[in-house]
Amino acid sequence: MLAELPEPDSVARAHSEKLRVHIRECVESAGGWISFADYMDLALYAPGLGYYSAGAAKFGEAGDFVTAPEISPLFSQCVAGQCARVLEELGGGDILELGAGSGAMAADMLLELERLGRLPGRYLVLETSADLRARQEAFIRERAGPLSQYVEWLDTGPGEPIRGVLVANEVADAIPVNCFLLDGADTCEIGVVWINGEPRLEARPAGSELVKALEPVRALPGLDAVAGYQSEISLRLPAWLHSVSGWLETGMALLFDYGFSRPEYYLAERSSGTLRCYYRHRAHDDPLFWPGLQDITAWVDFSLLAESARDADMDVLGYTTQAQFLLAAGLDEIVGRKVVQDEKLQAEMAHGMRQLIMPGEMGESIKVLALGKGKVTVPEGMTGRDMRTSL
Repeated sequence: MLAELPEPDSVARAHSEKLRVHIRECVESAGGWISFADYMDLALYAPGLGYYSAGAAKFGEAGDFVTAPEISPLFSQCVAGQCARVLEELGGGDILELGAGSGAMAADMLLELERLGRLPGRYLVLETSADLRARQEAFIRERAGPLSQYVEWLDTGPGEPIRGVLVANEVADAIPVNCFLLDGADTCEIGVVWINGEPRLEARPAGSELVKALEPVRALPGLDAVAGYQSEISLRLPAWLHSVSGWLETGMALLFDYGFSRPEYYLAERSSGTLRCYYRHRAHDDPLFWPGLQDITAWVDFSLLAESARDADMDVLGYTTQAQFLLAAGLDEIVGRKVVQDEKLQAEMAHGMRQLIMPGEMGESIKVLALGKGKVTVPEGMTGRDMRTSL
C-alpha cells in the first residue's frame, strides 16, 4: 500500500524530516516513549511543522481529502437554514465555526443567511493556523464579497460566550486519540518509540486514566473473546466538549463527524480500530508515514461525546445521520428552487447531492449531534430519524 503512494518532492520531504527530528527529540526527552495521542498532536499541530500548522493545501482537489462543504454548497445551505431558525428564536446572535477548512462553509452559509434575511451579528471562525486563516479570508472575500465583513477570526475561544450557533464539521475526528490493546485482562497503551533512527509503535501497560476510561468499552459484549483487540479512545474529547459548552451561553451546537455510538464503534469484528491516514486523496493505515504531510484521523465515539455534553450542562437535542439531517432540513426544497439550465451544472449538483446523502458515500457514515444550551427548540434537521436511544 505505502509503495503505491506518490513520493513527496524535496521541499515536502525536508519539511517532514524537520518534524521527525522534533518528534524524536520529544520522545527522547520523555524517556523513550510517548503516547500515540502525544504523537498525533505533534504530527498534526506542532507549531510551523504539524500537518494543520504548515502551509500545504489540505482541502479539496488540491489537498488530501474533501469535506462536505467542498463537495456541494447544498450542505452549507441546509446548515444555514437551521442556524437561521435558532437566530430567529434568540432574536439575533452570532455563529462560531470551529476550524473553517477552505472557507467554503462560511462563504456559503453567509450567502444563504443573507437570502433568508437572517445574517448573524458576527460570523466567528476559530482557526489556529495562520496559513489556513489567510486562505479562508481570500476564499470568503472572493465567494461572498461584502459579506466577508461579518467574519472575524479567533486564535482561541471567544472571550465572552456567544448567543447563537456553534458549528463543527469534521473537527472532533482530528482530536488526538489514545490507542489501546486489550488482551484478556491486560490493558496496554500503544505509543511511539525511536529504534535505529526510525519511529515505531510499541505497547506498554496502560495507566490508570486510560484503564478507567475503557471500563464502558470492556463492558460491551464479545470483546473479551477477541485476542489482541486494538482500537482507540480520545481522552481529550471530554475537555474539548467542556470548552465548547463554555463558548456558548445560549443556543445550539451542531457537530458533524464520521463516527458511531459506542456499541457500534467497539464491535468485536472491528478489532483494528478506525484510525486512518489521508495523503493526496489516498487512505492508508500507517500514521508514522511522512509525518506532517498527511492527515491522521479516527472516527468519533458519539456516546462519549453525548456523555461529555451532559456533564458540561448541555442538552442532547438530537443524533442522526447526515443524510437524514439534510433531508429533514429541507435539502429537497433547496434543490427544487434552483433552476439550472446548464447540463454540466445540473450533473454537478446531482453528483454533489448523491455524495452528501447516499449510504455508500457520506450519508450514513457521518453523524450529526445537536446540543442545546438554554431554551432551544429541537432543530428540524433532527426530526426525521431520532437515533438518541443508540447512544
